[in-house]
Amino acid sequence: SRRCGLAAGRSYSGGGAYPSVSLTCPLPGVPKAVFAAAEGRERFETRVTVLENGLRVASQNKFGQFCTVGLLINSGSRHEAKYLSGISHFLEKLAFSSTAQFGSKDEILLTLEKHGGICDCQASRDTIMYAVSADAKGLDTVVNLLADVVLQPRLSDGEIEMTRMAIRFELEDLNMRPDPEPLLTEMIHAAAYRDNTVGLNRFCPVENTDKIDREVLHSYLRNYYTPDRMVLAGVGIEHEQLVECAKKYLLGAEPVWGSGQSKDVDRSVAQYTGGIVKVEKDMSDVSLGPTPIPELTHIMIGLESCSFLEEDFIPFAVLNMMMGGGGSFSAGGPGKGMFTRLYLNVLNRHHWMYNATSYHHSYEDTGLLCIHASADPKQVREMVEIITREFILMAGAVGEVELERAKTQLKSMLMMNLESRPVIFEDVGRQVLATNTRKLPHELCDLISQVKSTDIKRVVTKMLHKKPAVAALGDLTDLPTYEHIQAALSSKDGRLPRMYRLFR
Repeated sequence: SRRCGLAAGRSYSGGGAYPSVSLTCPLPGVPKAVFAAAEGRERFETRVTVLENGLRVASQNKFGQFCTVGLLINSGSRHEAKYLSGISHFLEKLAFSSTAQFGSKDEILLTLEKHGGICDCQASRDTIMYAVSADAKGLDTVVNLLADVVLQPRLSDGEIEMTRMAIRFELEDLNMRPDPEPLLTEMIHAAAYRDNTVGLNRFCPVENTDKIDREVLHSYLRNYYTPDRMVLAGVGIEHEQLVECAKKYLLGAEPVWGSGQSKDVDRSVAQYTGGIVKVEKDMSDVSLGPTPIPELTHIMIGLESCSFLEEDFIPFAVLNMMMGGGGSFSAGGPGKGMFTRLYLNVLNRHHWMYNATSYHHSYEDTGLLCIHASADPKQVREMVEIITREFILMAGAVGEVELERAKTQLKSMLMMNLESRPVIFEDVGRQVLATNTRKLPHELCDLISQVKSTDIKRVVTKMLHKKPAVAALGDLTDLPTYEHIQAALSSKDGRLPRMYRLFR
């Protein structure tokens, strides 16, 4: 009884009506709390309905006042082989401009503002995503707006000209950025999938900005913006309500480019080629302020992994987490992420390396695991040897503690990301677009838990038999040849051939 509030003489900084009640006891006279609870398993599941025109409607319930709703379309730079490169980049910039119903972007933003809404469009290699976050009470308005933005864009001459200017500025900015990662990602894809599918440029080349007009865009949209290639995904709303809105605004809707049958859809499967893409560049003047940034050479080496539809995708995700890495110093302070291999084996042992980071890109029909490293141009040879050695060591012994740490970190990152409503929306949309269903977080965590060290060794052994993809940016005077890098990856210790070391 003393612990639950009868003890006197105890002072509390908050004061108030209950100065002597322990924090472990309920407050007297306060009604018992009733917490919101999921009623049955269906509350946790992603529900999918296919409309008569082939459009898929997917939803995930989530408590809260706001919802995120959007259209994901199976369309991206990988589908531009028969078109001018850069159409997806144009469509991303033109999104949420004037439509049949809305005279300008400002009108769209004002309409969303009434429901506390914001909008965004992102184009990737295989998906373009139009999304709106707003009050759930405005769902009808949001779906109406999305249908109009996607199917009834005006694409006026003025908007297209503004988009050309925005793209030219973005391309200039891309080449001046201190962080070369976006540029290197483009280069490594171009090297790995030479002139096909995911190897096609995600950014519009400067020479194509004046060639892309309304006619070109309509020709592309006619083939790829069809209901069977779309998913209307929503998080934070009732499924039946979303289906009703989809039937009202997207079933039987006539696009501005006409509703003819798709005639020229590119169904190519990614062909991994391997190879090298080099860009000689003076990195000495890349600086955001008066303090110069060190002149660095950036190397990215990659090998083909697997599609996200394959069982090996989970072991590759664990492997990528196990490699980890980052910058030699980060905003989180020294020690952050120090247990990953690229910190322990590379950054901690070689003080002259500025960066060593592992990335895993995965698509419907292929994947790419790569390591990005940065160092002074005079250290390029040693840097390449170190990175190739790390690839070879992947096939060696994997400690139980190391593996469990990587699996726990991967599960933690997955669950933390899925705390965010827009991330859940993208996860729902992308999975349903690719597989017509969705693996739930606890299912993914179970699959991660089942990964064994033998699985890591198996997928790495398979990966090491492929030709490498190499991207190099900066002063490349001391860069080994592609043949030497390939030979190093085929060796037992990742060393460059001896003749190269003697006479380079």
